[in-house]
Parts: sequence; C-alpha cells; structure tokens
Amino acid sequence: MRKLLFCTILSIGIPFVVLAQEANPDIRSGNKLYKDQKYTDSEIEYRKGIQKDKKSIESFYNLGNSLYQQKKYKEAAEEFEKAATLTDDKDKLASVYHNMGNSYYQAEDYGKSIDAYKKSLKNRPSDNDTRFNLALAQQKLQQQQQQQQQQDQNQDKKDQKDQQQQQDQKDKKDQQKPQQQQQKQQELSKEAAQQILDSYSQDEKEVQEKVKEQQQAGQRHLEKDW
Repeated sequence: MRKLLFCTILSIGIPFVVLAQEANPDIRSGNKLYKDQKYTDSEIEYRKGIQKDKKSIESFYNLGNSLYQQKKYKEAAEEFEKAATLTDDKDKLASVYHNMGNSYYQAEDYGKSIDAYKKSLKNRPSDNDTRFNLALAQQKLQQQQQQQQQQDQNQDKKDQKDQQQQQDQKDKKDQQKPQQQQQKQQELSKEAAQQILDSYSQDEKEVQEKVKEQQQAGQRHLEKDW
C-alpha cells in the first residue's frame, strides 16, 4: 500500500517562499530553519511574520507546515484554515487544502479530511496524490464508523444486561417482601398467642388464690362456731 502523500513547504511551499522573501524577512528566516528541520524555531519566525502582516498567506501556510512537522495536527489544520481565506489563487488553494486534509487525517478527523481533499481537487482536479489521499480518508472514515457502530452495539448489550440484573434484583426483593411480612405476622401471632396464654394462666392463678382464700375464711368461721 502506498503511504499517505504529503505536500510540504519544500514542494508546494516554494511559490510562497519566493513571494515572501522580498516582503518579510521573518518568513525567509523561518524557511531556512524549516529546511534545517528546526521546526520549533521556524514556528517562532512564522508567528513573527504573522504579527507584521496578518494577511500573509505565506506566513499562515508555512506555519501550518511547521506545526504539522511537530505533530501538532489540529493546530496545523487551523493555520491552513486561515490561509485558505487569504487567497483566490486556485493553485495555492489546492495546496493549502491538500495539507489541511493531511492534518485532519493525522488527527483522525476523517470527515474534515475528506472535505479538505475534495476542496483541493476542486481547485486542482488533476492532482492524483490528493485523489489517492481522499480514497484513504474515505476508507478510514468507513472503518471508524464501523468501529463506532460496534462499540455502540456492545454498549447497548451491556446496558441491557445491567438493566436486566437490576430488574432481577428488584424482583427478588419484591418476592422476599411477602415472605418477610408473613414471617413477621407468624412471629406476631405466636407472640400474641403466648400473651393470651400467659393472661389466662395469670387469671386462673388469681381465681385459684381467691378460692383458696375463701375456703380458708370459711374454715375459720366454722372453728369459731365450735
């Protein structure tokens, strides 16, 4: 499989570099540092150039390339977005959108990557490198969507399983409640019965004591009569 094709400042950036050298020494310095692969230093120079001329497509475009080389893909894409608003030149726009597509691709934002590649092809329809990258991005997006769909299905199954477990636990508790209530009622019935028996026993004891007292009293009366 062919690797993802990238257009960098060393190729598509050359027209911008030539234009920039006459107007902005910061860009010229940044380009030299970029070619020496000193990307952090070149970023600083390009940002200086932007401060001096905020409408310089060269500064934003080259800054995007510098950030890309530092693997700051989202930041790079943002700079390419800015660069795209600063020119109507189709060839420059094609280059900007191509690199923008590469940045979004590396950031795994394949939807935006596809959009950028399509815009690049709109401005330069004959670019087979961009067309190839577009096909790669479309393939990646399809894989990403399939993975997301599978994750969603797995999550749905997990949620259903969790809900079923919760329902089973609830049903089990609901089944236990009548049993517990019945057990309590039985315990109360036994306790009440015992209280009644105790009450009867106490009453009987009191009656027997009264009878005994009456018998003893009657016997004392008889003894007096004698």
